[in-house]
Amino acid sequence: MIKEYKAEIVPLNDDFIGTKAHGNAFFTETEDNLHIKIEMFDTPKNTQHWEHFHGFPDGKAAQIATMDQDSNHDGLVDLPETEAVSGTTMVPFDDAPQNMNVPNDNYPTSDKNGHFAYEIDVPLRDLQKKFKEVFGTDDLELDKRVIYIHGVPDSLELPTSVAGAVGEYDAHTTLPIATGKIKKVN
Repeated sequence: MIKEYKAEIVPLNDDFIGTKAHGNAFFTETEDNLHIKIEMFDTPKNTQHWEHFHGFPDGKAAQIATMDQDSNHDGLVDLPETEAVSGTTMVPFDDAPQNMNVPNDNYPTSDKNGHFAYEIDVPLRDLQKKFKEVFGTDDLELDKRVIYIHGVPDSLELPTSVAGAVGEYDAHTTLPIATGKIKKVN
């Protein structure tokens, strides 16, 4: 059985960033494979963009963050502020999603126009096995997840209140620039 999902990706933090990052994500799940296709426009140019789906391990439906989640009122919704409505980072859309190795440099980089396209086939059983190891279930429940696109240039001066460092990566890498709710198509 083939399951198809789509997310319309809308801007987040665009007033501060100065671009309205937007695009679409498509997921096609078959018995053996998860095909992922994401295309983004108007992202910060020449910048690597982390991208993931986020959610709640207990199966609660995640929602996208809005400026309402700016709990410290600094004008930006940072990664920790998304967690109340979106849950935790789950699966990265990098060169090997099935490894679920979030902090790395193998994510898409936008071109001089702020565009990037990402497309990959992921061995579904490998991803489900790792997902179960980390979250206790092998059901990805894509229709209960949200997608986030992250990343602004290091030259953008962020308020000191912006949190979200992951390992050696600071808030420039993890600041959300766009988000979308994943919905089942068929």
